[in-house]
Amino acid sequence: MAVNYANYLRMEKMPLYWCPGCGDGIVLRAYIEAIDELGWDKNDCAMVSGIGCAARVTGYVDFHTLHTLHGRAIPTAVGVKMSHPDKHVFVFGGDGDIVHIGGNHFLHACRRNVDITVVLINNWIYGMTGGQHSCTTPSSAKASTAPRGSYEPTIDVCQTAIGAGASFVARGFAGDPIHLKKYIKEGLAHHGFSLIDVFSPCPVNFGRRNKLGDPVKLMEFMKNTLVSQAKAKRMSEEELEGKFVTGILHVDDKKPELTDSYKELVNKSQDSSDYWAKYVKGTLTDKDKYSITREELKGLYPYDVETPLKEWKKI
Repeated sequence: MAVNYANYLRMEKMPLYWCPGCGDGIVLRAYIEAIDELGWDKNDCAMVSGIGCAARVTGYVDFHTLHTLHGRAIPTAVGVKMSHPDKHVFVFGGDGDIVHIGGNHFLHACRRNVDITVVLINNWIYGMTGGQHSCTTPSSAKASTAPRGSYEPTIDVCQTAIGAGASFVARGFAGDPIHLKKYIKEGLAHHGFSLIDVFSPCPVNFGRRNKLGDPVKLMEFMKNTLVSQAKAKRMSEEELEGKFVTGILHVDDKKPELTDSYKELVNKSQDSSDYWAKYVKGTLTDKDKYSITREELKGLYPYDVETPLKEWKKI
């Protein structure tokens, strides 16, 4: 059945801001198709972005959206998910925004395994903000901050996410939208932190600066850095040098999810009969107040010296 894209877009914001040849529109289309196939109500969906070309997507989609600070999309999304655990929460952004500036938040969201889906547009450069090199810029590639070529080593975003504890990690390509939609759909449906790292061309700030030709040639250049999982298994370590494997790279369905763990803790605390649980629920009796020890009272205020002493005097 054909997808009604207009149902998911703010049509008054059209046309798209992205440059001709940019892969962001392809990724957005795959994303919308994945949402449509899952049958989710857009009123149950929230998308958060930071700053950059890809981050402008929050102005185009007709979900609950937040356009936040550079590198701060993930912690904002975590806050949304913790306060509304029943909603579907996504992050859309670029490599500079999500991993370079926002790397600290990225690592801890992976570690915590909070149920958000991050669609990362990896175009190897800071696009909108000036063409600076990022942590994914290939060695020797030119950028505004590396006019003679980058001499810094890069990071493999997917391997970083797996190492940090993400429970779903995949890599796709804007030039292969069929498989990309599949990866995004499975990432969205996964209960836990999901990363879909999408190689996507930036023909202006990366392609032109590195003299890689028109957008089609840049797409071919990116494609040649990617290999499928099946092909990678037949290649030696030397042959895989400088290559990136596509596909669903890691799934862990057994790792506890953060909002579930928090809910379990809350329920356990509310069912408890200790002093603090009764204090919060307003069920303290005079007997409870007189039976608490000085050390237990101090334990309620671990970073405060004065308050427990005042409370003790009241008792």
